[in-house]
Amino acid sequence: MTESEFMTLALAEARAAWAHDDVPIGAVVVRDGAVIARRHNERELSGDPTAHAEVLALRDAAAVVGHWRLNDCTLYVTLEPCLMCAGALVNSRIGRLVYGATDPKAGAVESLYQVCADGRLNHRPPTVSGVLVEECSGLLKEFFAARRA
Repeated sequence: MTESEFMTLALAEARAAWAHDDVPIGAVVVRDGAVIARRHNERELSGDPTAHAEVLALRDAAAVVGHWRLNDCTLYVTLEPCLMCAGALVNSRIGRLVYGATDPKAGAVESLYQVCADGRLNHRPPTVSGVLVEECSGLLKEFFAARRA
């Protein structure tokens, strides 16, 4: 599958989050070309402030792999990870990060902070941004417009 196809799966997860009134963010973890985890935001559903799509997907991927190091995995996520999620990516030793839209208000990969590139940390995953950016940002804009209406 291509990066766009994996991001399309993450977008499907994001839509599932919207179905229970969570911010529509989806994440997919890929290892050796196969999806091993796919999750979406569940903060509203679970009442858990840490139930971000990335954290949930990393937990599921670690369970599949059998350990916490995900250095041979790629995380695809529809929105630039926040500070908590960027920290989780570094701590999981994720092999690669791919995301759609940047987050100028809370992004911790390139927008507000550059956690995943910080030379003071022991792990700096390669990062690709802008994959299906229009679809990813459009979904979020639609969600928040509907909430304001």
